[in-house]
Amino acid sequence: MKEAIEEARKTMLSDMGGPFGAMIKDYDGNIIAVSSNTVLGDHDPTAHAEINAIRKACQKLGKHDLTGCSLYTTGYPCPMCLSAAIWANIKYIYYGTDTKEAELIGFRDDAIYKFIKKDEGQLVRLVQFDHDECLKLFSEYHDAGKQIY
Repeated sequence: MKEAIEEARKTMLSDMGGPFGAMIKDYDGNIIAVSSNTVLGDHDPTAHAEINAIRKACQKLGKHDLTGCSLYTTGYPCPMCLSAAIWANIKYIYYGTDTKEAELIGFRDDAIYKFIKKDEGQLVRLVQFDHDECLKLFSEYHDAGKQIY
């Protein structure tokens, strides 16, 4: 976790992003990637520490599957980061602070979790649109025998 904290502090102090750092290790304890939140510097709302670390680890290992790796993060992962970790097949996530503590300093992760859980607050409306055309695209992918990940 120390490496993640140090990386977060660097980008936080340079106004690149919030106090979020992440590190990915393999089960042998080797550090694969260390990254931090660069949302402000990159002008990218998806540039969270966990996402950046997952991207770096995948590039370094040359694969999209991080089975056998663990994620260390300074804060409880937001829904996007948690989903990315699940998609990457990361089975262990170690976190330092929780969503309530992030909320106390102004971050809204908890509001997103509440929205997902109970559809509270109408943060976004989900409306199905152009179903048949999108389903055709899915069928084309399936029928072509493309890789499922």
